Amino acid sequence: MQELEPLQQTAVYVVLGISLLGIAYAFILRSQILAQDKGTAKMQEVWGFIKSGANAYLSRQFRTIAILIAVLTFVLGASVFVIPPTTEAVERFGTPEAAKMWVALGRAVAFLMGSLFSYTVGFVGMNVAVEGNVRVAAASRKGYNPALQIAYKSGSVTGMLTVGLGLLGGTLIFMVFGIAAPDALLGFGFGGSLIAFFMRVGGGIYTKAADVGADLVGKVEAGIPEDDPRNAAVIADLVGDNVGDCAGMAADVFESFEVTLVSALILGLVLGDAVRGTLGDGQYDLRFIIFPLVLRAIGVVASVIGNSFVRTDEKRRNAMAAMNRGFYVAAGIAVLAGAAATPFFMVDQTTGVVDWRPFLAVLSGVILALVLDKLTEYFTSTHFGPVKETSKQSQTGAATNILSGLALGMESSVWAILVIAGSIFSSVLIYAGEPVATQFTAVLYGVSLTGIGMLLLTGNTISMDSFGPISDNANGIGEMAGLDKNARNVMDDLDAVGNTTKAVTKGIAIGSAVIAAVALYGSFFTDVNKVLVQVGQEAITSINIAAPDVFIGLMIGGAIPFLISALTIRAVSRAAAQIVNEVRRQFRIPGIMEGKVTPDYERAVTISTTAAQKELISLGIIAVIVPILVGFLLGVAPLGGFLAGIILSGQLMAVFQSNAGGAWDNAKKYIEEGNYGGKHSESHKASVVGDTVGDPLKDTAGPALNPMIKVINMVALIIAPIVVTIDRQSPAVLGSMLVCGIALIWAIWQSKREAPQMNEPVKVH
Repeated sequence: MQELEPLQQTAVYVVLGISLLGIAYAFILRSQILAQDKGTAKMQEVWGFIKSGANAYLSRQFRTIAILIAVLTFVLGASVFVIPPTTEAVERFGTPEAAKMWVALGRAVAFLMGSLFSYTVGFVGMNVAVEGNVRVAAASRKGYNPALQIAYKSGSVTGMLTVGLGLLGGTLIFMVFGIAAPDALLGFGFGGSLIAFFMRVGGGIYTKAADVGADLVGKVEAGIPEDDPRNAAVIADLVGDNVGDCAGMAADVFESFEVTLVSALILGLVLGDAVRGTLGDGQYDLRFIIFPLVLRAIGVVASVIGNSFVRTDEKRRNAMAAMNRGFYVAAGIAVLAGAAATPFFMVDQTTGVVDWRPFLAVLSGVILALVLDKLTEYFTSTHFGPVKETSKQSQTGAATNILSGLALGMESSVWAILVIAGSIFSSVLIYAGEPVATQFTAVLYGVSLTGIGMLLLTGNTISMDSFGPISDNANGIGEMAGLDKNARNVMDDLDAVGNTTKAVTKGIAIGSAVIAAVALYGSFFTDVNKVLVQVGQEAITSINIAAPDVFIGLMIGGAIPFLISALTIRAVSRAAAQIVNEVRRQFRIPGIMEGKVTPDYERAVTISTTAAQKELISLGIIAVIVPILVGFLLGVAPLGGFLAGIILSGQLMAVFQSNAGGAWDNAKKYIEEGNYGGKHSESHKASVVGDTVGDPLKDTAGPALNPMIKVINMVALIIAPIVVTIDRQSPAVLGSMLVCGIALIWAIWQSKREAPQMNEPVKVH
C-alpha cells in the first residue's frame, strides 16, 4: 500500500468498505424476507420437504469435495517452490526465500478463501431462496407486487453477497500483497472456479434427473399437471431448482466476477510496469490496478440503488418491466459514475492526460451484456419467431420439434460468438494507438475490463436469475397446497417471467465466461513471458497453430467440452431412468393416484442426490489433470493451443445447449398457453419430449462448461511457469504424468460406470 498515492490509498479503503456494505445489505434483505408470513400449515409442510432436501444435498456435496480441496491447497502452496519467485514478490518481501514462503502461504490461503466464498455464495443464496419461495407463495394471496418484492429481494441476497465477497477477497489480497498480489490471486480465482464447477455439475445433474423423470411419467404418461403432489419426484424437482439454478448459478457468476478481476489485476500490473520505465525495473503505474477495483465498487452501489426501483402495482402487474427498469437504472448510474471516476484515477502522472480508453473498454462490456441479453431473449422467448417455429413443429411430432430446436441452438451460437468477437475487437480498436511495445498487453487489459463491464451489474443479474427458481418453487408449493385461483394466477405469471430471466442471465453468464477466459489467456502469455525473461529465454506473443504439436493441443482442447457434455448428459439420463421407474412403481401403489396416500418423496430425492455426488470427483479430476498432461507432455505452446481450442469449442457448445434447451422449454409453454391444441394435445406431448431432451442441455451440460473453461485456464496459468522452467524429460516428471494419465482414465471410467440401483422398499404387513 505504501507505493500508492494518497487518493489511491483512500480509494482502496473505500472499496473495502463498499464490499462490506454489500455483504451487510445482503443480510439486511435476508432479515426482511425471514420476517414475512410463511402461509398455511400445508404450504409449510411442502416447504419443509424442499428445505430439508436442499440442505442435505449441499452438506453432502461439501463433504464429498472437501478432501480434494484439502489436497489442492497443499499442492498449490508447494507449486510455488518449484520456480523462482517473481521480481514483484522479491521486491515486496525482501529476499527470494521470504518471497517464496509468503507467496506459497498466500496462494494456499487465497485458494481456501476463494473456495469458501464461492461455497458460501451458493449455500446462503440457496438457503435464502428456499426461505423465500414459501413466503412468495404466501404473499401471492395478498397481491402481485408483494409476491414480486419477496421473490426479487430473495434473489438480491445472493446477488449482493456475490459482489460483496468477490470484491472483499480481491481487495484484501491486494492490500496484503501489493504488487505481488497476482501470485496469490491465482489461488483465489482457482478456488472460486473449482467450487463453481462442482456446484454447476452436481446441481445440474440433480435438478434435471428429477425434472426429466417427473415430466416423462407425470405429464406424458399419467397426464397429470406439473408439480402435482401425487408425483413422487415433485419434491426432488423443486429441490433441484434450488441446488441447480440458485446455488449453481450463484457460484458460477461469482467465479466469473472473481476471474475477471484477477485477470484485470494481473494484466494491469504488467501494463503498469511496461508504461512506467521498462519491464522489471521496479517502477509501476498502479492506476491500472486501482481502476478495476473502483469500478467493481461502483457496480455494487449501482446495484443497490437499481434494486430499489424494482416494483409494480396491481394494475400493471408487469414483473419483467420492473426488473428491466432496475437493471437499466443501475446501468446508467454505473456508466456515469465510471465516467466521473476516470479523470481522478486514470490520469498519466507524467503528462497529466486523462486516459479514457479503460472506461471505453468497460462501456463496451456493458453494451455486450445488453446485446447478449436481447440476443438470448430473441432465441428463447415465446414472443419471437424462433420459439414459435419450434412450437409449430410440435404438430408433426417430437422428432420435428427436436430438429427445430437443434437448428435454433446452432444458429444462436453463431450470432453469440460474432457479438463476443466484436466486443474483443473493440478493445483492439480502443488501444490501436498504443506503442507497439505495450499494445499486446494493453489490448488484453482492455478485454479484461470488458469482462469487468459485463459483470458490473452482477448484483442485478443474479437477482434476476434467482427470481426464476424462487418463483417456480413458489408456484409448485401453491399447486401442492391447493391455493386459490387468484394466488395461482399471480404465481403463474411470476413463474413465466422467471423462465425468461433465467434464459437471459444464462446468456450473460456464458458471454462473461468467454471474455474472462480470453483475459486469462492473455494472462497466460504474460506470466509465461515473465518467467522466460527471468531464465534468459525469448518471450512469446503468439503461437503457431501450423506447428503439429500446437495443432494437437488445439484439437484436444476442442474435444474436452464434448467429453464433459457427454458425461454430464449421460449421468442425467441414467438418473432420470431410475426416477422414471420409481415414479411408475409408486403410481401402482393403491391410493396414490386417488390422492389418498402420500408418495414417498424421499426415495426420488435420494436417487438424484446419489447420481449428482457420483460425478463430482471424477469430472473435477478431468478438468484439473488434462491441462497438466498437455502442458508437461507437449510444452507451453501446445498448452496455449489447447486453451484456444477449449475457449472456442466451449463457447459454441455452451450457447448451443443453453439456447436450444431454453427454446424447447418455452415452446412447450407456448403450447400450454392454448396454442396448437393446448395442454394434453398431441402437440403438447411432443413438446414435453423436446423439453425433457433440452433439460440436461440447458441446465446441466451447457452451464457446466462455463466454470470448466475457467478452471482449465486457471490450472494452465498456474502450471505454465513450471512447464517452462523444469526438465520435462526427467524421470520424476514422466512418472508423475503416468500417474496423472492413470487418474484420468479412472475418472472417465468412474463417470461412465453405472451407479448401484436402489433396492425395493421392504413391505410391512
